[in-house]
Amino acid sequence: MNLALFANASLAIQVHVVAAILAFLIGGYVLIRRKGDRLHRNLGKVWVALMALTALSSFAIHTIRMIGPFSPIHILSVVTLGSLWIALRAARQRDIARHLNTMRGLYVFALIGAGAFTFLPGRLMNRLAFHGDHPLLGYAAVGAAVLFALFVAAKAFPGFARRLGLSA
Repeated sequence: MNLALFANASLAIQVHVVAAILAFLIGGYVLIRRKGDRLHRNLGKVWVALMALTALSSFAIHTIRMIGPFSPIHILSVVTLGSLWIALRAARQRDIARHLNTMRGLYVFALIGAGAFTFLPGRLMNRLAFHGDHPLLGYAAVGAAVLFALFVAAKAFPGFARRLGLSA
């Protein structure tokens, strides 16, 4: 691991990375444990704050400029913020199915899916994690993340594996 790259990155990137990693860990725990109790609600609030911080901090990161200072990945940040609002509203209205599906979708697609692409060659996370641009390690990390996303999706969404033809 090359922590010097992280230490020399902008504050926005540092905040973004730390918030995303914490959201990944806390969100995974919340998804696999019992739902609806006080710990679930408190960890959920922390997770929502971390996801919002991850999305908001992305607007200060402009390493890929395609549309002015922004890139298509910034669309995901807008979708993430909107989805957080939808999930919170659903929980307050006791629409647990919508809340659960929205939160699961955010975890799988916004954290695992988008996070996987940060390990592609040329990206900071590839250089940070693999001490330089190592294409095979970067592609292997993306492949592992995609497989993990499929595993989490199969566990989180009933019937997902069946629809993909992965279960009997």
